Amino acid sequence: MSLVLSDKPSERAILAGVCQHGGDAYFDIADLVQESTFTDETNAAVYRCIKTIFERDDASTLDIALINSAANELGFSYLLNKKDDIKYIQALFNFPISKQNVRKFAAKIRKLEIAKLMHKQLGDAQDQMLDVKGNESVAHILSIAEDAIFDFTSLLNDGDNMPEILGEKSRDYFQYLMDNPVDQIGISTNFPGYDQAIGGGLRPATINVIAARPKTGKTVLTDNIGYHIAKTGVPVLNLDTEMTKEDHLVRTAAMLNEIPINDIETGQFGKKADWREKILNTADHLADIPYHYKSIAGKPFEDQLAIMRRWLMQTVGLNNDGTAKQCVIIYDYLKLMDAQGISSDMKEYQLLGFMMTSLHNFATRYKIPILALMQLNRDGESNEGTSAASGSDRIIWLCSNFTIFKNKSPEEIAEDGPDAGNRKLVPVVARHGGGLDPRDYINCHMTGWCAKIVEGKTKFELDTEKAVDEGFVVDDDNTSDIAFSD
Repeated sequence: MSLVLSDKPSERAILAGVCQHGGDAYFDIADLVQESTFTDETNAAVYRCIKTIFERDDASTLDIALINSAANELGFSYLLNKKDDIKYIQALFNFPISKQNVRKFAAKIRKLEIAKLMHKQLGDAQDQMLDVKGNESVAHILSIAEDAIFDFTSLLNDGDNMPEILGEKSRDYFQYLMDNPVDQIGISTNFPGYDQAIGGGLRPATINVIAARPKTGKTVLTDNIGYHIAKTGVPVLNLDTEMTKEDHLVRTAAMLNEIPINDIETGQFGKKADWREKILNTADHLADIPYHYKSIAGKPFEDQLAIMRRWLMQTVGLNNDGTAKQCVIIYDYLKLMDAQGISSDMKEYQLLGFMMTSLHNFATRYKIPILALMQLNRDGESNEGTSAASGSDRIIWLCSNFTIFKNKSPEEIAEDGPDAGNRKLVPVVARHGGGLDPRDYINCHMTGWCAKIVEGKTKFELDTEKAVDEGFVVDDDNTSDIAFSD
């Protein structure tokens, strides 16, 4: 069967509309069609000439001589110097068409172009299928077809690109906000200080990065956050690169019941009736909440994206506009694994940048929040800035917020008091939220034996309380400027 996907009368109508109505008609369709949108060689050449004319002088008045001049300049004279071609161009200036219909015809041939491009994309996917050797994972094979669709739609720009008045329909929007009030924009992590600092929880279409040195407790942190989100009914997918499902299950059970991890892992909890009852009840509870887990250790990054996409479509569900329903993906953590499918010529920072870009595009495409964990480099032991992030600057560029999670120093513990906590969250970058003062941080206490992390007060809140206790007068709007005597 031959591939049609062409409408030459519509192409002719577009050219006629621009020839007769000039720049107004051209700029009304310039966001929809390009030279490649036209399937007829002569139509494509005429459009290229018209485009060149109007981009050079948007006030130009089209005529046959001007089009022929542009054709000679572009090397298209061989297409437009035939007698039939000249008659065709002359006919364009006489073809009856109203200005308001030009964009309708442009939209039509644009859709045909999209179908043609999609046909080619699927054909390329079929060719890739023929290269399958049989030792690939099923997920990888499925991702060939899925990527053909996802990559195409993520790159396709088929919306209305016309700028609009900022305040247009703003009254309706603000009325909607008043009629549907919420406590905060994003999904709560159960760490209210952190939520506020990053702009109201995990917001849609964002990458929220938490970085930590090894063995600090970042996986414990994700389990605490993941569980508290899932228990509200919001689906959570925890993608883990290092630990097993059993590791997460035991830590979550320990956190909920404050029973030592070791006693659960060894089965010793069964010797105590109250512990046994708590753990078995927890098992039933965890089976009833939408907290999902998948190990992605060693999987190519393309397969990881396929897993996320399939989870959204099969478990979470999509809205009518193609965005996902409310959910959270936890990615623990950004690092290099199997670089299959990625050029071996790319350096490590480029590969991490590629991963971050892909996650950002994914979050934006489906309008979901992703909580991504990453390692701090050794500089992160003393430095609490963005330079402590391992890998690419692109991680900082594309994330909506960047927070450091680290052990408090003995000096900090002594200054804040032993009850203030042994860990701290330091929001360094916050695109939507106010963040914290550069000298401030959020205190957290991690009880390692039961994998529990509780958020405490900020350093400035503790300093304020201390100042009040010592008789200082505190300005609530400027607590960071409290002065203490030696």
